[in-house]
Amino acid sequence: MTEASETARIDKPDAALRTGWTTGACATAATKAALTALITGEFPDPVEITLPRGETPAFPLAFETLGDGYAMAGIVKDAGDDPDVTHGATVVAAIRPLPPESGIRFRAGEGVGTVTKPGLPVEVGEPAINPVPRSMMMAEALALCEEAGLPADLEITISIPGGQALAEKTWNPRLGIVGGLSILGTTGIVHPFSCAAWIHSIHRGIDVARAEGLTHLLGSTGSTSEKAGQDFHHLPLGALIDMGDFAGALLKYLRAHPVERLTIAGGFAKMTKLAQGALDLHSGRSQVDMDFYLSLLPACGEELAKRIQSANTALEVLELTRENGIDLASLIAVQAREKAAETLRGAPVKIDILITDRQGTIIAHAE
Repeated sequence: MTEASETARIDKPDAALRTGWTTGACATAATKAALTALITGEFPDPVEITLPRGETPAFPLAFETLGDGYAMAGIVKDAGDDPDVTHGATVVAAIRPLPPESGIRFRAGEGVGTVTKPGLPVEVGEPAINPVPRSMMMAEALALCEEAGLPADLEITISIPGGQALAEKTWNPRLGIVGGLSILGTTGIVHPFSCAAWIHSIHRGIDVARAEGLTHLLGSTGSTSEKAGQDFHHLPLGALIDMGDFAGALLKYLRAHPVERLTIAGGFAKMTKLAQGALDLHSGRSQVDMDFYLSLLPACGEELAKRIQSANTALEVLELTRENGIDLASLIAVQAREKAAETLRGAPVKIDILITDRQGTIIAHAE
């Protein structure tokens, strides 16, 4: 799921940028505060949570309500210096106990969307709460219940008042996420999205790696593909370049500052965009073209072609082709490698492409 805003990027090249918190981190903090109050009768304020990488930030509560058999807490999202559409929104968690053996269930409250189309990391009909935020909330809830000697049979309802209107500024409507925003985040931390600052950091990363004598660099679109690429090629930390969506910035700088080898690693959708010739992989600047997939599969059959053309996401297309015995990821990897090589315009850099799934498993490699 994605909540890329359609507004223009904001460049802040001359100042340090402040990080912020994802909606997933805020939802987790609100969940912990509400459940603590439901168990103990008191709200922790601020409330501290543990993020996936071990950080332990504390969040002040925006409001708190303790009623008969339920508790609610709200956190105002601070996105730092990122031009995030959800900055300043209040993320609310309401907790109530469920009958024995119910387990933990999630509900979409006001302003949180529901998934209506396949191809996303959450099943159709489920609240638009991504897997990592779910895991974060469950971990805090299980720990609190275990400490109190209580069963973890809970309903967790996440709301964002005003979220339905905010969602109109995101890609959610076209992805089939109706009724509001998504609860997102893989690390809990929002890194400011500044075009000039990010490109500057790419250039500096290349400069430092070259100065250290490193001859093989890895440009990745995110932390999952970065780890997969690092493990695959056994690369040192200094060889890792956080490319993000800026494939063009990485490749164009390497024209004039080449290294012997470059690996580009990313998920299937972003590598599809690179294969199409896009050099800015951000969802607000480039889109996956279903007809492009068909151009790679001239003999796929009329029925499959129709299903691909009507698919909601790149992931759905990948799953459809797998079901039909087609290794589309490898075809995309080859095309992405060709487009990257074209962008280098003859610079003496050997390129390979790694495509990973959401769990970090490598599903295609082209060299």
